[in-house]
Amino acid sequence: MHLKVHGPLEPMGGEQLAQLSERINLKGRGGAGFPFHKKLRSVAEAAIKRGVRPVVVVNGSEDEPACRKDTVLINRAPHLILDGALLCAEALGARTLVVGVTRESTQRSMEAALAERGLSNGRRSALRARVQRNPVRMVTGAAASLIRSIDGGPAIPPGRKVSASQNGVGGAPTLLSNAETFAQLAIAARIGPERYGNTGLYDEPGTVMLTVSGAVARPMVIEVPTGVPLRYVLQLAGAPPVPQGVLTGGYHGKWIDAATVNEAIVSRNSLDAVGGALGAGAILPITQETCPLGESLRVAQWLAEESAGQCGPCYLGLPAAARGMEDIINGGGPAALEALKQVAKNVKRRGACSHPDGSAMFLESTIKAFTDDLAAHVLGNGCGRPVEGVLPLFEGGRAPTGIPGGAESEENGPSRQKIYVDWTLCRGHGLCADILPEVFELGADGFPTVAQAQVPRYAEAKALRAVRRCPALALRIEDQTERAPSRNNLPVLSQGRGRRALGR
Repeated sequence: MHLKVHGPLEPMGGEQLAQLSERINLKGRGGAGFPFHKKLRSVAEAAIKRGVRPVVVVNGSEDEPACRKDTVLINRAPHLILDGALLCAEALGARTLVVGVTRESTQRSMEAALAERGLSNGRRSALRARVQRNPVRMVTGAAASLIRSIDGGPAIPPGRKVSASQNGVGGAPTLLSNAETFAQLAIAARIGPERYGNTGLYDEPGTVMLTVSGAVARPMVIEVPTGVPLRYVLQLAGAPPVPQGVLTGGYHGKWIDAATVNEAIVSRNSLDAVGGALGAGAILPITQETCPLGESLRVAQWLAEESAGQCGPCYLGLPAAARGMEDIINGGGPAALEALKQVAKNVKRRGACSHPDGSAMFLESTIKAFTDDLAAHVLGNGCGRPVEGVLPLFEGGRAPTGIPGGAESEENGPSRQKIYVDWTLCRGHGLCADILPEVFELGADGFPTVAQAQVPRYAEAKALRAVRRCPALALRIEDQTERAPSRNNLPVLSQGRGRRALGR
């Protein structure tokens, strides 16, 4: 069926593929927006220089509650993604292809697609292909986290910044890009740069996939040509006619106000020009009836909880920033505002990954976009509006509300395990807090501050490692017999109203 819809795809040489990417101005669709042709050439040059086979990695990890475009694309058109990835693998002479995912449905879909193509991870395979599934956490979607997990380590940043193009999976040059990026490349390779450029803007041709949620009547994943007015996209999703603000680019993105929405069009350059961000393609409007600072506080607290716990700017700075936002809302005055600005400034460009930078950008954008509400809280008694919780979050072990396709993810389900400390054996080595910071924190005496705790689903593997590595054998895990009932009350766009991903 894929071949019926899109037709066959002829192989291309490496430089030919790079020139195609450059002509259509293809940039990564995962958030960073790095030019794909530069990444492709960098990997090829590094592989030739070192005389090694490169690796191709598709990043289909979506760990942010506001993003679902790659999930929809992998579930509905996995072969389109594989087309682009296999084009690159053949052009580069790669013998390894890995697809990173974070959800059960995307794992099943991609594994079925690989099987339909006769691809496997067998040692005798000309191209070894497999799916790498990681927990649903904000930091696992980072390129460095995915590479580390492919190499057998935890799905968290390694603590140092390295270039995947030079030193990626197994130390080999690695071409790693977002799932939509490879799908767009496959479309362009079929129809050519001229026809591809007939859709969208001259300097940013083609289409983009967006996840629209928040205060909308019809949460959706939608594909639109670049250049479409942002207000039209919001209208399709049933957003308020005059939203109080729109968060663009997701929770590492930026707010724009209602007046700016009417000026913005869907493109990276346009959104940057008006103070927004395309990012990973998440668009979230809020109504006039909710407190924007309160909505942002909920996101700031969630971002702080998503820290990998490896560096101070993230592990200590983000909770401090969330407390600063809370102080402002509770009438902390100008001193609280200045303190928040200082914390946001201090965490930028100092972390082991981009999580602190993106979180700080979100907080600074909040302060800049909602000046009237900020003045009401800082100088008065507040804005008087409640917090409606319209921005989707992972809460209480459940899937996020108000977003299409959010009802899956075992990692966010109820905990199945409880971990215990045997005080008769514990000697205060502190290794448990290093391995499992989600559960253990050391007190002033150097011993854990809890004797027993529930283990989050995403951290079960880390909990087992903590038990095995405890020098005093003072930890044990017990499985919980009772399971909380699953809850699924999410609005999902019906098949009849859905858009075919990357259809032509």
